[in-house]
Amino acid sequence: MVDLSTRWPFGLGSPKWWIPAVVALAALGATLVYDRELSVYGRSFDPAIVQFFEGITRYGESDWILIPAGVLLVLTAAVAFFVRWRLMRTMLWQFTALYGFIFLGVGIPSLIATLLKRLIGRGRPENFDQFGLLHFQLNWDRYGFQSFPSGHATTAFALAMVLAFIAPRWTYVALIFGGLVAVSRVVLGDHYPSDVIAGAVLGTLGAYGVRLLFAWRGWGFRIRPDGSIRQRAMSSLRRYLILKRRDTARAPLQGRT
Repeated sequence: MVDLSTRWPFGLGSPKWWIPAVVALAALGATLVYDRELSVYGRSFDPAIVQFFEGITRYGESDWILIPAGVLLVLTAAVAFFVRWRLMRTMLWQFTALYGFIFLGVGIPSLIATLLKRLIGRGRPENFDQFGLLHFQLNWDRYGFQSFPSGHATTAFALAMVLAFIAPRWTYVALIFGGLVAVSRVVLGDHYPSDVIAGAVLGTLGAYGVRLLFAWRGWGFRIRPDGSIRQRAMSSLRRYLILKRRDTARAPLQGRT
């Protein structure tokens, strides 16, 4: 199982953080060399494979995650203000922290990717013949020049890491999901491989950063004395379920004569 307890991935939290940073930049540079060839190859797949990726690429958009997470966040926080039973109120605040982590863990990296791709303005593969591989135009609304980094890959990997932090047993499934969404952007001709790699790194680091912020505040996570980060147990929910089971067990006894 991947160690998810460190503050940052890839050894970035160590004194020699610059080593994985240099390796990542070198890998990104190497990918740029083959961007065009890999992009053309990705678009040459069988139509059945392309159709599969057309279906999965939708999950790299953030609205289907942020809208329900945001609604649940607001509702649970609002109800918590009016609940008098202390156990129930604590449980609601714990769920509020959970929904807030999902919302910000995906939303913040996605927002950063949205801003970066407009500031960088790299041309998408569809514009290669006219502008080449490395053409940049600062813009706000020209879709054809918003290639780097991939917003879909950023969202998919941010969500994958958020799910991994909440339910570690699903880490590999979540990462495979993120990888498929990232690959879909190359297969469909919307991004170069370097775009999706940058998006995957951004989404991963963004999710880690939000988790670190939540851990500092004690919202859903905690920083242990050794510096590792662990998820806080939903103790109030467990207590509530225990009480509910006890009440259910007592009910037949109350009706006995």
